[in-house]
Amino acid sequence: MFALNRSTLPDPPRPTDAPPKTGVLQIGDGNFLRAFADWMIDIANEAGVLDAAVILAPPRSAGIIDPLNAQDGLFTVLSRGVVASTPTTSVRIVRCVTHGVDPRQDPAALFAGARDPKTRFVISNTTEAGIVYREQPRSPGEWPRSFPAQVAALLFERFQALGGQPETGLVFLPCELIEANGATLRDIVLRHARDWALPQEFSDWVTRHNDFLNTLVDRIVPGYPATEADKLFAEFGYTDALLVAAEPFHLWVIEGPERLANEFPLHKAGLNVVWTDDLQPYRASKVRILNGAHTASALAAFCGGLDTVGEMMNDSVTSRFLQHVVFDEIVPFVPLPEAERRRYAESVLERFANPYIRHELLSITLNSVSKWKVRVLPSLLDYAHTHGRVPAGLAFSLAALLWFYRGRFDAAGEFVGQREAGSYPIRDSHDVLDLFDAAWRDPANVRPTDAAPALLADARLWGMDLNAVPELASRVANALDRIEAVGMLPALAETLTR
Repeated sequence: MFALNRSTLPDPPRPTDAPPKTGVLQIGDGNFLRAFADWMIDIANEAGVLDAAVILAPPRSAGIIDPLNAQDGLFTVLSRGVVASTPTTSVRIVRCVTHGVDPRQDPAALFAGARDPKTRFVISNTTEAGIVYREQPRSPGEWPRSFPAQVAALLFERFQALGGQPETGLVFLPCELIEANGATLRDIVLRHARDWALPQEFSDWVTRHNDFLNTLVDRIVPGYPATEADKLFAEFGYTDALLVAAEPFHLWVIEGPERLANEFPLHKAGLNVVWTDDLQPYRASKVRILNGAHTASALAAFCGGLDTVGEMMNDSVTSRFLQHVVFDEIVPFVPLPEAERRRYAESVLERFANPYIRHELLSITLNSVSKWKVRVLPSLLDYAHTHGRVPAGLAFSLAALLWFYRGRFDAAGEFVGQREAGSYPIRDSHDVLDLFDAAWRDPANVRPTDAAPALLADARLWGMDLNAVPELASRVANALDRIEAVGMLPALAETLTR
């Protein structure tokens, strides 16, 4: 059995394997973008409605760059699920990625991509924690730490090389799940331009001739199917270190003008891509229901000893908890007609139960603090404002988050937590992990309930003092007491009986 690369492709090259007309820089090498944006670009290329090639770069660590380049940019996307009550499977070798670049080691290569006149689009997914302002000095020729500073540096390279002509502007398609992701990214880029005392002509060019589009993405991508890999490779006839599994459902909503829809016409390839002048209704339903359900339930289920979304859906306690928070505490506050929001919620839970996908709960926990703030807190506040009390399920989800984040830095510098099944990595920004580390190391905080008030009060975590929400602190403290006394799932079951 051979390893996947361009010399061992199991089928002939496509006509679109010729040099492309359009360049795409992708900041983000994770499973999601590869099984979402790259998968779509590849389909559009094959359909003849687009002719684009992708250069892929991680925003921080080297990620998958070495194995990606060993495979000549190729990887397989396996889509499996139930569509209209019928099981469906498709396998696609994605060919639109030409290569990967580690900008920490070779920033010049990525800056060269930014200067290339063929480059037109920039796609990103640096998680909700990625599009934030972090002050940092400009170091020409070096790769900045934060994603918006990286964009500012790339744009200035392009501005200097191509003279700031109107036609040299780029189109940004950020896939981070924050509100107004494109507009927010643009504003932070301009702030870095001011910090670095870059010419006003540069800022004017960024504002007038670069398009920072607000977008919304939706696809469940559990990633590498480790438990099935050998069986799948035997079926494929080749091995692929970057195989990624996904559900068939996909949705990309882009808030932008028709002229750009015609430049990036994924929808003309039969893909579920919606160009609109208002994505707020789409965002409200997706972020609050699908993402909010994931974030509200995954940490409690994981700390309770479960490992996958499938196990969570099959467990009597966690499945009832999920039904409760979705239909009683989240759905009523989504600004859509009742029938429409319930129909979407029902489809989301059906997708969670997809028997063909092994979605690791631990992967959902990445950057959970910023995710909880964006995905869950708005529903909690709406419920509290309407009913005069906090929702029991969403309050419990916050307690489960604090419990999950009870960690310590190990000798290798990784923040590690403990559950009954053993240790697990807690992955979030260094700023967030440092705050939790300080709380758990404080000798005054003997129990989780001791640390909770200060953590809830820290606006650096939540954007506000959560102690100001009536009843929330007491609800969280009570939940932490019960988790400590009887365990996560029994405490969760108690919450459902109140």
